[in-house]
Amino acid sequence: MRKIYIVLTYTGTILSKLVRGYTGKEYAHVSIALDKDLEEMYSFGRLNPYIPFIGGFVHESINHGTFKRFYKTKTKIYSMEVNDDQYKKIVETIDDFNANRETYRFNVLGLFLVAVHLKLKREKCFYCAEFVKYVLDNSDLNVDLPEIVKPDDFNKIDNLQEIYTGFLRQYKM
Repeated sequence: MRKIYIVLTYTGTILSKLVRGYTGKEYAHVSIALDKDLEEMYSFGRLNPYIPFIGGFVHESINHGTFKRFYKTKTKIYSMEVNDDQYKKIVETIDDFNANRETYRFNVLGLFLVAVHLKLKREKCFYCAEFVKYVLDNSDLNVDLPEIVKPDDFNKIDNLQEIYTGFLRQYKM
């Protein structure tokens, strides 16, 4: 068995305030990490920490990019056990996104349609929660997430274990 990590965050940016406003939930972003130190953490988000609406597939880091700029980012981190085959599929899926990153776009319109309970699926376009759901679904994990998925939906997955709540910059394993 291996572990992956689901990382919920709230940066306090204008975009995260908008997402929080229409979801009514504490966290506005979700990432998936392959290691407990969050060195291999991925999502769809800002490509440049200073430009909110130009996004795509991102390799995130606590000490670089958006999370470095917004150092008071709040987080809730969960671990989840997966079998070796599932872990391999997760890694392969993320590696495929990484190898083809220039073909993927941030689904800005889809993100805002979530507020009115509509789903807009565009080829090779994702917002953070769509991406993490896609990775989990593509890895044969039965996580039972809704079709119109929001970051907060991930904390309802059955076999998650909460391992940290607080400021992302203070997280240490």
